[in-house]
Amino acid sequence: MTVILRTVARVVVPLGFVVSFAFFLQGHNLPGGGFIAGVLAASAMALAYLAYGLDGVEDDVLGREVDTAVEHVQHGIVRDYQSLYAAGLGIAVTGGLASIAYGYLTGTTIPYMTQTFRHATVPLFGDIELASALVFDLGVYAVVVGALLTIISVVGAE
Repeated sequence: MTVILRTVARVVVPLGFVVSFAFFLQGHNLPGGGFIAGVLAASAMALAYLAYGLDGVEDDVLGREVDTAVEHVQHGIVRDYQSLYAAGLGIAVTGGLASIAYGYLTGTTIPYMTQTFRHATVPLFGDIELASALVFDLGVYAVVVGALLTIISVVGAE
């Protein structure tokens, strides 16, 4: 790959993850959320794959030695992305159940996926809102990142 692409990737990939994190945090109040943040994070990783290749990311970043495309899919990073996808699905379902659990604790009936929230005071940040939608967004984020990077990695390994 070219020196220009690798130089740009060194700057853009970390910025992509920072912006993705910001979109993730503002998602339950403003435009953004788990889906768009996940797409942005997967796009940043795709740029890293373009600049350094699948082998470069797996060898240099993760410190794993893989030789063939089949090893990438069966034992390598693709297996990790599939696990991320499955964990995200579990987190999203559990996030939906949080409202039912909150209703059970307060003695009321609250339907599945109803958002509940609390306010907490955090030093240096002040008053922040802790919403159950954030847990659901985390699950969506993990599903989107896991699914897109699985697809990109499998196609890239071919």
